[in-house]
Amino acid sequence: MMSTYPEPFTVVMIEDDEGHARLIKKNLKRTFVGNRVVHLHDGEEAMGYFFTDQKAPKNDKILVLLDLNLPKVDGYEVLKRMKSEDATRMIPIIVMTTTDNPKEVDRCYEMGCNMYITKPIETDNFSDMMHKLELTMAMLKLPHQLHT
Repeated sequence: MMSTYPEPFTVVMIEDDEGHARLIKKNLKRTFVGNRVVHLHDGEEAMGYFFTDQKAPKNDKILVLLDLNLPKVDGYEVLKRMKSEDATRMIPIIVMTTTDNPKEVDRCYEMGCNMYITKPIETDNFSDMMHKLELTMAMLKLPHQLHT
């Protein structure tokens, strides 16, 4: 197994599918043992976490895993808002969704996502995708969150 990421960071997972959330958390906790995982269940909760309630840690490095098909406020709105605000613009956002339409992929990159991953339907393929994501995350250098 891979060792813990050298610098602590918080993973903010914005995911409404409880099955996907469990698989993601299980894999992240196994690999990034020392890192905090915050699970937000919909876009409205994410907007509150980063903007209204401002529960996001102010001085931590943060990485967001964002589903697009969210209730209340969709992932596109969350992405758009986070990339348009000075306080959250530098936070890396990895879109993880079942949508593989090239127009949607392009749209997310145009809006500022840092990586786009299509979630597979099959559990075995999902685990393989998570392993590849973990390898990528282990090499990332994350900016400190900027708060004004």
